[in-house]
Amino acid sequence: MLHIYRQITALKRCRPVVIAQKREQAGRYPFEPVYLIAKPATHFLRRFWFRQLREVPWQISRAELRALLRVLAKSEARLLHIYFGYIAVHLLPLIRAWTKPSIVSFHGADVMVEMNKPAYRSATRQMLDAVKLVLVRSESLRRAVIHLGCKEEKIELQRTGIPLDEFPFRERRFPQNGEWRFVQACRLIEKKGLSGTLQAFARFLRQYPNSTLTIAGDGPLLRELQHLARELEVDQRVSFTGFVSQEQLRDIFYASHIFLHPSKTGPDGNQEGIPNSMLEAMASGLPVFATQHGGIPEAIENGVSGVLVPERDGKALTRALFEAAQDRHFLSGIGRAGAGAVAEKFDQSTQVQRLEDIYLRMIGRGN
Repeated sequence: MLHIYRQITALKRCRPVVIAQKREQAGRYPFEPVYLIAKPATHFLRRFWFRQLREVPWQISRAELRALLRVLAKSEARLLHIYFGYIAVHLLPLIRAWTKPSIVSFHGADVMVEMNKPAYRSATRQMLDAVKLVLVRSESLRRAVIHLGCKEEKIELQRTGIPLDEFPFRERRFPQNGEWRFVQACRLIEKKGLSGTLQAFARFLRQYPNSTLTIAGDGPLLRELQHLARELEVDQRVSFTGFVSQEQLRDIFYASHIFLHPSKTGPDGNQEGIPNSMLEAMASGLPVFATQHGGIPEAIENGVSGVLVPERDGKALTRALFEAAQDRHFLSGIGRAGAGAVAEKFDQSTQVQRLEDIYLRMIGRGN
């Protein structure tokens, strides 16, 4: 994931080594050293045995454990940072076997994966007991991890860092002719609230028929969302771009007037931490309209640095958009304040420095 790549490559005082199961787009995202430990041939059988027959989370095999320990020894690793809580559950045998400290970071959805099943919740508690430190990217995730049984004193807030130089603030000029340009950028999944975006846009379009909506990203709901756009008779005004590069996304942000992100809790309890694309849009000066969901209110103060409406309240979102379209001074204000909030709380250099402080403290080299 891009936010992890950014974090790793920005480290200066610590030398990171990456261990993964596969590597993609190495030319676009260069980094060394990367050690690949592929899934064993029996992986899918073992996963079926654990998940379907025993109804417990699968964990790495003895062969995988030995391979991981060899890499850690070869690289002279002094600290293991595991991204995502459910991955740490799979790696529980490694956490227990390795004699040096391990930390795990939670980012959003991973705090609720399979937690309705007692065996999964129990395994997660065991993992939380075994690691030395738990990092969360929002206060809402801190509360969720405590609810899973983690000791509060073991948890530290480590926010996502946004490279501000890649999304410099730019004042927007808002249309006088009604040609409003909206954008939402995300993975096309349930919790992103994309159906709500389309419905609110369809209502807005009745009054401002020359408006457009760009949905940037890919995911399993693409065809369903395209069908909904046709049903709502807005498909001629909606563009589905698919995956776009960071450069293309930045251009879309600067060409747009309003960023939408009406996140909602999924049927399995899945919630956002704080969406990276939303923070990038804010950094660029794009006014954001989102929901009172997950960690989003930690980034946006309603009416000051953005607009927040209740989850699943499409009419409230539409009303907010109509009101803003009549008040360009308000939009300019929340655009500037949103950029300021990201610079204050989510600047990548500050967050990476804090992460390195944590690393050095954990290996006994801090102050």
